[in-house]
Amino acid sequence: MKLKVRINQNNIIILTTTLLITLLYAAGSFLYTGFFSWQVFFNLFIDNAYLIIVATGLAFVIIAGGIDLSVASVVALVSVLSASLLQEGMNAYLVMALSLLLGTFFGAGQGYIIHRFQLHPWIVTLAGMFLARGISYLISTESLVINDATYKAISRFKIPVFDDNTISVSVVIALAMVVIAVYMSKYTEFGRGVYAIGGNEKSAVLMGLPVARITVLVYTFSGFCSALGGIVFTFYMLSGYTLHLMGMEMDAIAACVIGGILLTGGFGYLIGPMLGVLCSGIIQTIVMYQGTLSSWWTKIAVGFLLFLFILLQRLILLRRERRKTITRTSPGPGADAKQSAGSSVESPGGAAH
Repeated sequence: MKLKVRINQNNIIILTTTLLITLLYAAGSFLYTGFFSWQVFFNLFIDNAYLIIVATGLAFVIIAGGIDLSVASVVALVSVLSASLLQEGMNAYLVMALSLLLGTFFGAGQGYIIHRFQLHPWIVTLAGMFLARGISYLISTESLVINDATYKAISRFKIPVFDDNTISVSVVIALAMVVIAVYMSKYTEFGRGVYAIGGNEKSAVLMGLPVARITVLVYTFSGFCSALGGIVFTFYMLSGYTLHLMGMEMDAIAACVIGGILLTGGFGYLIGPMLGVLCSGIIQTIVMYQGTLSSWWTKIAVGFLLFLFILLQRLILLRRERRKTITRTSPGPGADAKQSAGSSVESPGGAAH
């Protein structure tokens, strides 16, 4: 009896991303001395913790069929606001709380406007992007250094893992957010509602789902993650500047796409954005180890990967539509009852019984 190993097409992209990470890391380890080490791997998380958080929040928006272009500007705004308030002597933990509230309300406002006035998310979040960046300029046009003792202590604190390898507090925060996001997507009504709205909003309305509330909550969560990413980025840089992370929203979108989040909505695994960030992080590390290449080669490589993964997504969608068409046009179960009586039945493995 022949056995056929079938890979669920829902898992193809995530498996492809995992394979790509493995191949890229293996290539770097083969080409460069010192690349194959646990600390280099952990540094991928340390250097990109803020992006993992932001991309995870953005993934919910994309799965719901929307987009959020304001995420990078909110990160910059949080960094400038935090640095400014800390220089004025405000308590560090109060600054963090205010930053999270700012991002949360900013995202909620965008979500409310999008649903209430039925505006396209691209337009609303584009306006939010300019608004957040503009407010940053109003606070300060100069780079503000953070000398607060609490922020410095958090920034410099290292968590030992094994064999003298360490990770930062930011990595723990990022991984915790990924775990929370995965749980929310799988085991909460909110998560299931997000997928339903992204799949077909009209059907979600007919099913009685609270589309308005879920839409606002999706952008609220994205705003919260952007603010949290801003705090983590501030730990990393210990400065606030209006020009921080120009264009980072595209990096977050790219991480989601490479991680298997469908841009048309309704599908994606919440661990995917982290894998997408790791892909771009490994490429950036390879470019740094090479030494003579410009950092723009990272953008070129990520752009090439985006084309490939968008094409892969499209092929999967076409295959799904073809299967649905075949299912709708196929005869009912009793159509050929007379012809099928007494005939052999073929198993999935291909053997007749």
